[in-house]
Amino acid sequence: MRARLLISAGFVSAVAAVGWLGSQLVGAQTPAARAKAPIARAADGHPDLQGVYDVATITPLERPAGITKLVLSDAEVKAMEGYEAQRTEKSLQPSDPNRAAPPVGGDRSPTKSYLEGLFRAGGGVVGGYNTYWIAPGDRVISVDGQKRTSIIIDPVDGHVPPVKPEARRRAAAFLVGRVSPDAAESAAAGPPGAYDGPEARPLAERCLLGFLNTSGPPTLPNYFYNNLKQIVQTKDTILINVEMVHDARIIRMNATHLPSTIRKWMGDSIGHWEGDTLVVDTTNFTNKTMFNGSAESLHVVERFTRIDDKTLLYRFTVDDPTTWERPWTGEYPWNRTDEAMYEYACHEGNHALTNVLRGARVAEADQKARQQ
Repeated sequence: MRARLLISAGFVSAVAAVGWLGSQLVGAQTPAARAKAPIARAADGHPDLQGVYDVATITPLERPAGITKLVLSDAEVKAMEGYEAQRTEKSLQPSDPNRAAPPVGGDRSPTKSYLEGLFRAGGGVVGGYNTYWIAPGDRVISVDGQKRTSIIIDPVDGHVPPVKPEARRRAAAFLVGRVSPDAAESAAAGPPGAYDGPEARPLAERCLLGFLNTSGPPTLPNYFYNNLKQIVQTKDTILINVEMVHDARIIRMNATHLPSTIRKWMGDSIGHWEGDTLVVDTTNFTNKTMFNGSAESLHVVERFTRIDDKTLLYRFTVDDPTTWERPWTGEYPWNRTDEAMYEYACHEGNHALTNVLRGARVAEADQKARQQ
């Protein structure tokens, strides 16, 4: 829908320039064999996945435009990470009080990295969050020793498959009367009346679910701040707690899906073990959490594999035959951390919705008084 097609990882990666790569595009490297070091196990013998993980990265969901390979060379990684470090250092410098006014219509100069383009989209061309308020990643993801250009690995071009014509028509018909429910803070206002009721306001804007699908499934990096994800594991239930907007998803082990009449914002997740890999199957989504324009038939399969005592490999496959021409798959590492998770107090000092509702009640009272 609007926000996920406009401000999603895919959109920004498609339009951001790739100055950090230059003309060094070469073929992919051979995957390195995964280490088979001993792993910690729970009382039931399955791998112990519990812990807090940091998923911050500068690697986008979709491969940036102009890049035709999955794996970066060491020189390309150094250039990419170096550019982000320099950009961050520059952004942290005090603003010049004598600087000139921004150009009419905001800054529309070309961006040279995924994060640079994402922050531009997130704050609009007139600016939004500055670097003081965000904690983006500073490293490229590494899987099997490969430094990746995108989280998506299938299709091989690193892009979400084309959206079917009927899905585009469905989205267009929905957006005639309201804004997309998964729209982010910086989404366009939408058609007249789109925000007349509080329930119609996007979930992320109401601080109910994380933007850029950090809540999941699939649960993705958010590239702004609150980068942690926590796993709490028992024999019968596994909890995934996401720091961004305090989303918590409960996975029922060795269970069956709920009836199709029961639908949830984050779907109905059931899990089982395939060897040492936790497999989570999620269905029963609603039309209130449309991931990249998907519908209620969205189906996500996630796989969690402990690589070593500090790393999980998270792989996901997304399928919705009513939305995309084919399923698609991505993967990225979750890195163990000792950092503490913080409360996402999204509503503190946020008086916008309260004032909107109060203003509506005042207007209703005035109209009623005039009619008497």
